[in-house]
Amino acid sequence: MSDNGRPAVVVTGIGLVSSLGIGKDDTWRALRDGHSGAGPITRFDSTHHRVHVACEATEFSPGDFMPARAARRMDMFAQFGVAAARLAVEDAGLQIGDGERVGAVIGSGAGGAATREQQMLTMMERGPDRVSPLAIPATVTNMAAAQVSLDLGIRGPVTAPCTACASGTDAIGLGAATLRRGDADAVLAGGAEALVTPFWVAAFDAMTVLSRRDGDPTEASRPYSADRDGFLIGEAGAVLVLERAEDARARGATPLAAIAGYGTSADAYHLTDPDPDGVPQALAVSMAIADSGLAAESFDYVNSHGGASKPGDPAEIRALRAALGEERAREVLVSTTKPIHGHCMGAAGALEAAITVMAMGDGWIPATRNLTEVDAECAGMEHVLGAPGRAVDVPAAISTSFGLGGQNSAIAIARPDLVEAG
Repeated sequence: MSDNGRPAVVVTGIGLVSSLGIGKDDTWRALRDGHSGAGPITRFDSTHHRVHVACEATEFSPGDFMPARAARRMDMFAQFGVAAARLAVEDAGLQIGDGERVGAVIGSGAGGAATREQQMLTMMERGPDRVSPLAIPATVTNMAAAQVSLDLGIRGPVTAPCTACASGTDAIGLGAATLRRGDADAVLAGGAEALVTPFWVAAFDAMTVLSRRDGDPTEASRPYSADRDGFLIGEAGAVLVLERAEDARARGATPLAAIAGYGTSADAYHLTDPDPDGVPQALAVSMAIADSGLAAESFDYVNSHGGASKPGDPAEIRALRAALGEERAREVLVSTTKPIHGHCMGAAGALEAAITVMAMGDGWIPATRNLTEVDAECAGMEHVLGAPGRAVDVPAAISTSFGLGGQNSAIAIARPDLVEAG
């Protein structure tokens, strides 16, 4: 039990697929070595697009994780989800058994984007009778969660939050709540997204949220910089195995960190832009801190959303300063890893939560790549500069995600001993 009288929820396994590599070890090695997943788009011919750079999971091969027949029935986002889930279960040493006491919460912002576009072209060019009977089962947004359930034999609560860029963070928060209610003994929580497609690149570019910076792709995304002009789209599957601390220790698992708190709110302000004063976002962060039972002074690091947008970055910093208090905020480290692995949309929060867990375990915080001079509007916190990162002990951290439509989510992550009684 935790100090606030409820079961402590811990992370016992991490599974990752992204442009940084396959598995948590490859991912962490890439971060520590200062590598970047940014490069030219290869998923399609981007000649007629204005954006030609993304963060693709080029090392991923579905055949490493599933039979060819199963892979053909999935869009790439679901393949990412299944691969990440398998890696997470292996990392945790978790036995699924009959699956009735295991759940899965795998979020996504858009579902099977590439398959949807391909099937639309098929219908337009060859007629509606040529659309595949697998078009809908491959594209609906819950299919990463459903395929994880099918692949691993998970029969407990299986859900799929769709809250845009907050989906992965919401999945972790909802997964922890599932365990605390006693509805499952283990939950696979995370997100999956594969949006490097002709439509999504063109559509995000039309919103002017993608970087069009020519030259070195690794220098394109510049969160919190005065010259920022947007993000790079990333691909990812990220899954964390969550368990109650007492159950994890009973089976001999080593907790990597605790999911101590969760908060969510809505801006009710604008279709795409955040509330500029950051108050609704601050509410989500404050809720996560309050839910953790820890004092705001306990948190030394924030893995921030960091979308590199002109209105978004200042609003995020204002929100963090409001939630932490102006004086404390000046001492708290903040960075974002999106310039390195791209903005992975519905998988972003889960990937960044996993990175936060690994950072806390290793005593090393990744820097915000390409940030050398902080925009005056983004000042007031201790930005981690100087790639690739900084050695520092972090007992507790916050990971934030802010999505289109004003969907705000935050989780508080802490050392297990901080939230476990005795």
